[in-house]
Amino acid sequence: MSTTLILPSVLLIIGLALLVWSSDIFIEGAASTALRYKVSPLIIGVVIIGFGTSSPEMIVAIIASLEGNPGLAIGNAVGSNITNIGLVLGITALIAPLVVKSSVLRREFPILLFITGFGLALLMDHHLGVIDGIILISTLIGILIWMVHSNKNIASDDPLSEEINQELSAIPKHSKTRALMYLFVGLIVLMISARLMVWGAVEIAEFFEVPDLIIGLTIVAIGTSLPELAAAITAALKNEVDMLIGNILGSNLFNILAVLAIPSILAPSLIDMEVLQRDYPIMLAFTVAMVLVALPRKGNASISRMEGFLLLALFVGYLTLLYFNTVS
Repeated sequence: MSTTLILPSVLLIIGLALLVWSSDIFIEGAASTALRYKVSPLIIGVVIIGFGTSSPEMIVAIIASLEGNPGLAIGNAVGSNITNIGLVLGITALIAPLVVKSSVLRREFPILLFITGFGLALLMDHHLGVIDGIILISTLIGILIWMVHSNKNIASDDPLSEEINQELSAIPKHSKTRALMYLFVGLIVLMISARLMVWGAVEIAEFFEVPDLIIGLTIVAIGTSLPELAAAITAALKNEVDMLIGNILGSNLFNILAVLAIPSILAPSLIDMEVLQRDYPIMLAFTVAMVLVALPRKGNASISRMEGFLLLALFVGYLTLLYFNTVS
């Protein structure tokens, strides 16, 4: 390896490791704080943990946008959604077939599909601007309000509700001060690790003369999705399938509505044609594939090992496509 690449590569790896650790601390602090202030467990599971699992992508998007690399931020948002479905869901389904029982999640699959299509419609003018960002943030606020209102009436025996209560019972009962400290420390380390990742990724991209969009779609997207992968494998082993799927749905919603909004507002720019012609349509296709394999068939919705293998194979195929496009 060239000596020019050693420092950026080392800092990128350190940033990735710190990102995974700080994401866990941040989510634990946020959930513990919410519990101390008597926020509904279901709201914590659906909203706060969904926000927390997307916090790496949001922090990376802020850093990248402020430093003039909106392509990396956009690639991270789109690439993370593809990674969440192809890699995270694919590997998890290979470990154990996934049976989705919660009525809440079945209702949210079409919402994610609609929002993904809605995001593509906003980008069709080849520009990501402040107005687009405001529309995305407003849509996110509207969906969160709807989720909070609709989930108040969820049955206590709904599998998602039961799994969230089980997961929250394992969170240490920190005092308010300690919980806020976890939240603050997690956020600070998230920012530092994101800064290391962005700097390392940009330096590597410049060395190989690769667009920062490609780095965002691959290295950064996979790195910021590692917390989702770790959480998904743990949930699958504990048979908390609805919690696992809920995390992926929530993370993908936040990636489109919040992460894409960040470069829109902080660094308005033209959209690379590759995003519109290749990456976003592929993200939409992955979302459609997830909805199709998770549709109820003779009872509960399920994702089999074969379907997980197909999702993972499609993800590998997408990375191969990016490689050959970049080389050519």
